[in-house]
Amino acid sequence: MILDVLIFAAHPDDAELSMGGTIAKLTSAGLKVGIIDLSKGELGTRGTAETRKKEAKNAGEILNITLRENLEMKDGSLKFNDKYLSKIISQIRKYQPKIIFAPYFNDRHPDHIGTSQLVKEAMFFSGLPKIETKDNGKIQKQFRPQKLFYYMQTYEFKPTFIVDISNYFGTKMKAVKAYDTQFHNPESKEPETFISQPIFLKYLEARAVSYGFKIGKEYGEAFYCEEEIEFDLVGFLRSADKK
Repeated sequence: MILDVLIFAAHPDDAELSMGGTIAKLTSAGLKVGIIDLSKGELGTRGTAETRKKEAKNAGEILNITLRENLEMKDGSLKFNDKYLSKIISQIRKYQPKIIFAPYFNDRHPDHIGTSQLVKEAMFFSGLPKIETKDNGKIQKQFRPQKLFYYMQTYEFKPTFIVDISNYFGTKMKAVKAYDTQFHNPESKEPETFISQPIFLKYLEARAVSYGFKIGKEYGEAFYCEEEIEFDLVGFLRSADKK
């Protein structure tokens, strides 16, 4: 299966929180989007690996993604090593996405930082034919996506670009709330966490409103790229004429 977009996340719910609106926008346009969670989130204070798995499935269905997989790496230990790197290279070669997404490389959670480094290096090395990986016993061909974009988690950055998610913010929040063990639930008896506070979901909306405002839209999601991105000036002017 060939994907248009492949998103790597340290834990189930990271992709939805950071770019759920963008995912919904992409799938609504008929693009094939996959999410690969590196760990099961088993160290999470609330819920269990089993509940997170069910929640991730439900969230993926809400976003209408093509596939979701979990590499079952050790939560809390998502740091660079050859074994983890090889696994991610294999996934990139298997699905051959045009674009990949990863967490921004400076964040509150060490696993997000580790995932960012792993994905960046995997993108480069997946294009080298002398690095061998296998899928179902068969040697994979080298492949390198066109671009790597970073999504925003706790720490903010100056965006390279912002995606208008005004028509998809409701879908994003529905997918986020599919993780009902993780976010505010007045009936829950589990310990309070950074993201289970009632104000956290309001914060998510406030951030989306803030970045939407910067591009003259209702809601937006911010992304960063370490490389320059071509701007289609002619296409922009033609689309502006149609408005």
